[in-house]
Amino acid sequence: MTNDDLLSLARQTIQREAQAVATIADQINQTFLDVAQMLLACSGHVLVAGSGTSHATALRLAHLLSCVGTPALFIHPGDAQHGTSGAIKKDDGVILISRGGETDEVNKLGAIAKQRGATVVAFTEKPNSTVGQLSDLVLQVQCDPTADIANTITTGGSLAMSAMGDALCAVLFHLRGYSMDEFALTHPGGAVGKHIATKK
Repeated sequence: MTNDDLLSLARQTIQREAQAVATIADQINQTFLDVAQMLLACSGHVLVAGSGTSHATALRLAHLLSCVGTPALFIHPGDAQHGTSGAIKKDDGVILISRGGETDEVNKLGAIAKQRGATVVAFTEKPNSTVGQLSDLVLQVQCDPTADIANTITTGGSLAMSAMGDALCAVLFHLRGYSMDEFALTHPGGAVGKHIATKK
């Protein structure tokens, strides 16, 4: 491929991913609001889990939830099989991110969470999958596979999952009436922290 071909490929990739993320707006429904209200009412922590690319998406979502006033932590689904699942309590909410819904360690974590009485939410493309069936609430996130590299490697798909999580964070930020003063306590460091400090 020539340099022009490579540049064209890069631009087309971004365009396909942008289109894939835009379709998520049409997938926002009443279940989305049910999930937001559940997280708003959650008296424990929100634990977010995923494996592979979904691991990175789950880490990001846990961080952003905490940024908007919903105490959240990432829980490693593999380590959960070796004792970490002991952190789950009945007043917690557990978000499981699994595009295909059949990731064994994620589903085992979900089953443990259910046994402990936690409320389980799935982000998945397939509501009838194992993760969907064991969850209390299912956010279906569908993404055109052509947005992924070779229609397989989850690039656009992970952005779609992230976009659904971002929408959830935006709604929770509004529902909580989370103030910038509260956020300043959460995020005193870096350029963001300095910017907030200068606005006081």
